[in-house]
Amino acid sequence: MTDLTQMTMRAASEAVRTGQVSPVALTEAYLARIADVDSTVRSYILVLADTARAAAHAAAAEIAAGGWRGPLHGLPFAVKDNYFSRGVRTCANSRVLMEHVPTFDATILARLREAGAILLGKLNTWEYGTSMGPFYDDLPFPPARNPWNVERITGGSSTGAGASVPARTALFALGSDTGGSVRLPAAACGLQGLKPTYGLVSRYGILPNCWAFDTAGPLCWNVWDCAAVLQAIAGHDASDPTSAGEPDDYLSNIEGGVEGLTIGFVVDLDCNGAHPDPAILTNLAAAAAVFARAGATIVPMDLPAPVLRYRDAASVINWSESYSIHEHDFRASADKMGQALRDKMMAGLSMKASDYLAALRERRVLADANAAMMRGVDLLLAPGAFHVAPKFADAGGIAAYTGDTAMTPFNISSHPAISLCSGFDADGMPTNIQLVGQWFGEATLLRAAYAYEQATPWREKFPQVS
Repeated sequence: MTDLTQMTMRAASEAVRTGQVSPVALTEAYLARIADVDSTVRSYILVLADTARAAAHAAAAEIAAGGWRGPLHGLPFAVKDNYFSRGVRTCANSRVLMEHVPTFDATILARLREAGAILLGKLNTWEYGTSMGPFYDDLPFPPARNPWNVERITGGSSTGAGASVPARTALFALGSDTGGSVRLPAAACGLQGLKPTYGLVSRYGILPNCWAFDTAGPLCWNVWDCAAVLQAIAGHDASDPTSAGEPDDYLSNIEGGVEGLTIGFVVDLDCNGAHPDPAILTNLAAAAAVFARAGATIVPMDLPAPVLRYRDAASVINWSESYSIHEHDFRASADKMGQALRDKMMAGLSMKASDYLAALRERRVLADANAAMMRGVDLLLAPGAFHVAPKFADAGGIAAYTGDTAMTPFNISSHPAISLCSGFDADGMPTNIQLVGQWFGEATLLRAAYAYEQATPWREKFPQVS
């Protein structure tokens, strides 16, 4: 019998819709896969087997009665454990929140349930979904491991989301991105990870990290999957004061190609002397050639400022706001926090109001510069993470992986961006590219990402983990 966890999301959706595969069988296949491999991969903090089975039976009955809700109906997924889940512990991998049981669902989770998707459980994360980069193995749940090589990290902070999809412990996953925390694990684990335009997707009911930048988004094996998930979760939410914009139709023209589009191509990045790995650069150049052959016009460009300038402004804003959000927890329970979160709280505590205001002014300058740059193109092609995922034993490599990226510039300016698998290095680890779109231009961004995915063979190779 075919392993149902090897089906693509698109194929699984069609099989469920037509009755070829029951949501019950699909859910049981994923629960069995979790039981087989998650003691190695550690993608989950909490598995909700009983409630997933009940939801699968309900979905099967509804679909059999002609009540198919759409492409996510009956499909098993999981969310980062900073998403509030009604009646289910949400601890964000922290001893401080070990007794935290929300009384409501995060808006995204509620929308996915309404779409008929089946929640398998809560995924691993850095504590509170945040960090300053260094890794300390001192949290209540052990770290998620990279399915391509379990001696390597999954990126962060959406660590379990990055591990779950390639390990086939979830069909799709949801994470959150403040400075790259959807795109970094996607890059590390060979996924397609989308950070939507700030405000397009509600953050209500997601444990906050930084009000200025927090953005929720999907991590999926294929671009079509990202589009289908975004279709279900995007749109205004009165409960989120930063919510803006209405969803587009992300699926109807996803196969429309890139002919006639102008894509800015950024390679030369000033990141305090750091440069992308040779394999990253080689595969980035190959991606530009793919787009050119598909009919896009490729225009060499530079970012309007060094990457480090974006990162410095974002760090001050992030640390300051994170401390403001979690000050009570830090003062009352710092002894229960891991070292990484304590370090970040101390960094926030040390910030002056003048530092924060200066960083906000700098952000406006940089965001305006990015907007001016993007006016000349339809999309931007750039590096994402500069390196492949390092080993847990490589402390310097971990710091470099989280710090040497071109992801923060688009948190600063709120543009949508997607990390795409661009191939593999000599050790078989995934490399990545980053595509950036216009504000609320996710339909075009996903169409271009889909065109690249269809023109390359990278979705045909899967990690072997057991």
